[in-house]
This record gives sequence, structure tokens and C-alpha cells, in this order.
Amino acid sequence: MAVIVSFTFPGAGQELYDEVIARVTGGKGFRRFADLGNPGLLSHAAGPTEEGFQVTEVWESAEALEAHAKTFGPILADLGHADVQPTIFPVHRFVVS
Repeated sequence: MAVIVSFTFPGAGQELYDEVIARVTGGKGFRRFADLGNPGLLSHAAGPTEEGFQVTEVWESAEALEAHAKTFGPILADLGHADVQPTIFPVHRFVVS
């Protein structure tokens, strides 16, 4: 079952996001889902909020998200954000154009 995951990074900005992406992709950038190296990502959106920075994704399954977390989790810890806990919930409907 597909899942939605949402991360809020209080006090963080685009710099943190850009650094995580650079490390996850080995500096190649993120232009397509395959750049992340872990299959299963269906959508990705990121942007600033009043509190910091928000990333929301849809993954094809909790298992695909967990596999990806093994890559980005240590990166977040290295950057001082190991305590960030995502909100994860099942997808009821997912529509693309």
C-alpha cells in the first residue's frame, strides 16, 4: 500500500534540503526519481514554511520508504537532524495528470 511521508525541519532552510539532496545523489542533483537510487518514489515536493522547511513525498509502499530511509537517515543525523520524525500515513487516493 502506498504511503505519504511528511518531514518538517524546524528552523531549517533550503540549504539543509540542498545538502541532503547533494549527499543522497552523490552530487548529481535531483531531476528525476531514479537520481535517488532507491525505487518506489511516486511524488516529491519541498519548500519553505514559516517554521522551517517541509518535504512531502508519496512512496509506493512503506518498505520502499524504509529502504530509502537507510540512505537519508544517516545523512540527516550527520547534519544534526536525527531527531526529526516524519508523519507517515496510508494513501487513500493518488491521482497524477
